[in-house]
Amino acid sequence: VRTAVFLFLVTFVWLQLHVASLNGNRQAPGTDTSESNDSTAAILSMVPQVLHKFLTPKPRNSSHAVVGTNVSEGAGAVGLIGPNAGRASSPNISDIRRNIERYNDMQQVLNEELFGPVQNDSLIIVVQVHTRIIYLRHLIVSLAQARDIDTVLLVFSHDYYDEEINELVQSVDFCKVMQIFYPYSIQTHPKEFPGESPGDCPRNIKKEQAKEMLCNNALYPDLYGHYREAKFTQTKHHWWWKANRVFNQLEVTRNHTGMVLFLEEDHFVAEDFIHVLRLMERTCHTSCNRCNILSLGTYLKTYNYYGDSKKVGGSQHKVFRYHKAVCFKIYLLCLSEVAAEHSELNGTRNWFSFFVCGSVWCETWLWSIPPSWSFQILPTLYQHYQKAEVTPWISSKHNMGMAFNRSTWLDVRHCAEFFCTYDDYNWDWSLQHISQGCLNHKLYAMVMKGPRVFHIGECGVHHKKANCESTAVISKVQQVLKYASKHLYPNYLTLTVTNTNKKQKLRKGNGGWGDVRDHQLCINMTRSGR
Repeated sequence: VRTAVFLFLVTFVWLQLHVASLNGNRQAPGTDTSESNDSTAAILSMVPQVLHKFLTPKPRNSSHAVVGTNVSEGAGAVGLIGPNAGRASSPNISDIRRNIERYNDMQQVLNEELFGPVQNDSLIIVVQVHTRIIYLRHLIVSLAQARDIDTVLLVFSHDYYDEEINELVQSVDFCKVMQIFYPYSIQTHPKEFPGESPGDCPRNIKKEQAKEMLCNNALYPDLYGHYREAKFTQTKHHWWWKANRVFNQLEVTRNHTGMVLFLEEDHFVAEDFIHVLRLMERTCHTSCNRCNILSLGTYLKTYNYYGDSKKVGGSQHKVFRYHKAVCFKIYLLCLSEVAAEHSELNGTRNWFSFFVCGSVWCETWLWSIPPSWSFQILPTLYQHYQKAEVTPWISSKHNMGMAFNRSTWLDVRHCAEFFCTYDDYNWDWSLQHISQGCLNHKLYAMVMKGPRVFHIGECGVHHKKANCESTAVISKVQQVLKYASKHLYPNYLTLTVTNTNKKQKLRKGNGGWGDVRDHQLCINMTRSGR
């Protein structure tokens, strides 16, 4: 016991001294370094040569580039060119509508002759795509490296028609591929509903003023008194449309009974995500009958080291003190994890595990965090038996890399009116509203403790930054997966069940969805035939 206490104190003192030294040694923000892990060369070095084709845009006539497009030197090598870079003038709206209608009518499955027809129990992966081709390139590269990817049907659901994105998607040669196009997009309806109609009420106008103006939706502000903004309503419409399209309207999925996994263009997958998803599905059948959603993803927490360093006073010191405290808490958590796995703690080997768990993890974590991004890895998250949590589905925690089957979808679809009339422009909050207020069997999620789907997007509907370049996050995710590589492909899962006695109160929506035209369009998507 005295030896244990001594080792604990030594390790704690070492951590205090080591973390304190970071204040003087950390590289200043904006300093260039040839050894940066976030460099183009570092990212490419972790991608097999044969997959570089997905990261390299095809050369185009630069004279046709869209005005204002900023393409940095070397950016094209890792997919850092935006969706409009180096492109000839876009087709007009009439042409886009015709093309979308043609694609949706054809329902063509690419590469079917190479990989065989879709089976009723095949995994279907549906990717919601907007315009962020930078992220999409890296998602495709990560999918290409997944084991058993040749058995899936990969469906790309677009709400923006773009020839460069189409070329990228149609170049996928490692599995069966299908494209579907959301037909009610802002792109195809720029001056009419569901886009922004000239007769619509301004967002912030008062209801009485709107009535006097006789604008289209004067009687239907949201619960916060604001009027609709098409750019926010589109995401919920698109999600609901693609789910209805895949489960109810495609010929190839008419009799499908397997899992459907939902991803987005700014996700990144681990190579064993299909293996883990199948393992979760088998575990559901044997150990968790109430689990009706499987969640592979997690949102990595961020903390901006450099953002506070510009403030007057001791702000920067507070940042390091904060992370010292977090580091020590994580160290204690590591100890508890190891202790839970080893009932006998007298051996030197187990105490050495304590030391490695705390000191190495903290050292790696604190030295590897770039500006605005951090990740946390506990050694016990990735092991041969790996853990999953059974918990009520929560929209803000379990909406990434989630999968469910037709049985769950039929329950959700039965609550279409709840989904479509709930005053919240977020599809995931609306889904939770269904779970709390409509479903006979609430949504229960099985969530992997060691994530297999990561979020690499720096910018999107909810987040805007001056620099939306994606390489820093992508590089860190690559490092996470490299670290965990020897612990992938677990043999079985151990489940932990959260306390479900606490009753969740119904949440007030976020608004943005008060217009009855949005309600009706959404409901009509469920009624549409093939």
